Amino acid sequence: MDGITLGRTTLLCTLLLWAFQVCSGAVTVKVAPTVEVLKGETAKLLCTYTVSTSSSNTIVDWFIVEQGGRKRVAFRSVSGEGQSDSDTPLTGRVTIGEDFTLTISSVKTSDELAFCCQVTAGPAGVGEAITNLKVFFAPEKPEITKPSTQAISVGELTSSEIGTCVTMNGHPQPRIIWFKDDQPLPEVKDRKEKTFMSPSLVKEASGLFTLKSSLYMQPTKADKDSVFQCTVEYSMPGDQIKQKKSDTITINLNYPSEKATFSLLNTDPVKEGDTVNLKCETDGNPQPEIDFTKDGKAINQGQGGLLTLKSVKRTDAGEYKCTATDFDNLDADLSGVITLSVHYIDPVSVIPAEPQVVMLGDNVEWQCKTKASASHTVHWKKGSEVLSQDGTLSIQDVSYDKAGEYMCVAAIPSVPGLTAEAGVNLTVKGKPMIEPPAAGEVGKEGDTVTLKCSAYGFPAPQFTWKPSGTESVSLEGDKVVSTMTLPATAEVMKDGVTCEVSNEHGTDSKSFPVFLKRAIDSSAEVLLSGNPVLKSADKQQGGSSGVVIAVVVCVLLLLLLVALIYCLNKKRKLPCSKKDKKEVASGEVNNDIVVEMKTDKANEEAGLLNKKLSTEQ
Repeated sequence: MDGITLGRTTLLCTLLLWAFQVCSGAVTVKVAPTVEVLKGETAKLLCTYTVSTSSSNTIVDWFIVEQGGRKRVAFRSVSGEGQSDSDTPLTGRVTIGEDFTLTISSVKTSDELAFCCQVTAGPAGVGEAITNLKVFFAPEKPEITKPSTQAISVGELTSSEIGTCVTMNGHPQPRIIWFKDDQPLPEVKDRKEKTFMSPSLVKEASGLFTLKSSLYMQPTKADKDSVFQCTVEYSMPGDQIKQKKSDTITINLNYPSEKATFSLLNTDPVKEGDTVNLKCETDGNPQPEIDFTKDGKAINQGQGGLLTLKSVKRTDAGEYKCTATDFDNLDADLSGVITLSVHYIDPVSVIPAEPQVVMLGDNVEWQCKTKASASHTVHWKKGSEVLSQDGTLSIQDVSYDKAGEYMCVAAIPSVPGLTAEAGVNLTVKGKPMIEPPAAGEVGKEGDTVTLKCSAYGFPAPQFTWKPSGTESVSLEGDKVVSTMTLPATAEVMKDGVTCEVSNEHGTDSKSFPVFLKRAIDSSAEVLLSGNPVLKSADKQQGGSSGVVIAVVVCVLLLLLLVALIYCLNKKRKLPCSKKDKKEVASGEVNNDIVVEMKTDKANEEAGLLNKKLSTEQ
């Protein structure tokens, strides 16, 4: 081995030894591989280290690594204060703490760089580690717009623009996904395909991205009701993938007609007087010209495929036909037929039609008939009461309450609202008849009492009151009511008031009693027998008077029995002295009947009897 070779070998070993010392990790630096932060917030880049030999002059430097070079932005020694460098992208927004953490405020998208933490520890050597700062910002909701062209036609040989989706101000670069009927469309950029997307990306001065994507398709008729939407997909800290959806659009698609539909829009059966709407439409777009005929004759009442018939009559019934002509498909049969039925009911005929005037107790009968387009019913009614369901109304032995208006109502049950009706009036002639009178009541004699006399009759009866007072007459239905107000004199209280009615057929009269209002007395007198008797009884209460009379009769019978016993004792000459009464009491006299009657008790009974008799009289 020559000297040159030996020298080179020695130099190589020296370099290898130095490299081994450096790589042996005398200074070990640790940082997070990646730090994530939202734009505008504060980022903290931590840096820790260990050294094999402590040094008092250890220095920590932070660098940004870009374009293959380094530029220091901040530094700090173990014993000194942290400082930031001037003329860097982070000047004024960066500090280094006592723990050598690099803090960046108001983070910008341009701060998304690689940062190197370098530790120089004197004899121990130099160590470093690199961390990457990631900046995130959520884009705005995407907006979707349709092209300015009016419509897209089915069958075109080139793809047409369906819509354009734009999302703005996102970081990092977002992604646009197209959906049709909630199903994602494959991302195709090849313009030779029938369905493809044309994307474009703009990086704004702020460092945020604006992304645009246009969707192109060759739609078919099946796409006429399809709904299109775009979604922006973007990243956020923590490996989050989020989405924002746009509004939806549909396309205005032109396609030829293949069949026509003719329908009656009315949901209920058609009847005379209704407005009828007939709709004719095809399955094409736009709708072709449509013509209408009735029973083979052209009619010009239709517009835009809608035929409206106002206030239809039975003569409007018949066969209606619509015919459409689509020049993009002349071979298609675009026609429809509807047979329209118009229900009707003729006016009701009543025999006899004129008002009927019959005598009280006579019979009367009406017949009601009509014609209709379907099965119908005929009812006779008075008010809400149904009297007959066969078209014949017969009333036997007519009374005053049968007078009034009767209606014959005809209807078709299968056609709601289709009815016809006619009314007749019945007048009942005869002598007046007064309803049962109601008694009048007053608080005391001389008070004013009001009485009502209600009477049937035709012609209307005339009223006569005895005695008379202030009268008013009113009509209540088929009754005539006379209301009389007068003072309740002693004569009125005794004899009552008489109401007399009369017309050319006869008269009727009723007496109206007038009483004092009396409360029932709950107290009672006790007779010798111990039975209670009411102190008083009103004349109009027949039951109470009967009870009083029965009690009086019982008292009289009791007195007669006492008198009979007394007479028998007299005949047998029974002693009546106190001594004799004691003997009887002691049981010495066993065969004779002894009756004791005290004078004061007898007087009390006589007084009670007289009192009751006078009350009844």
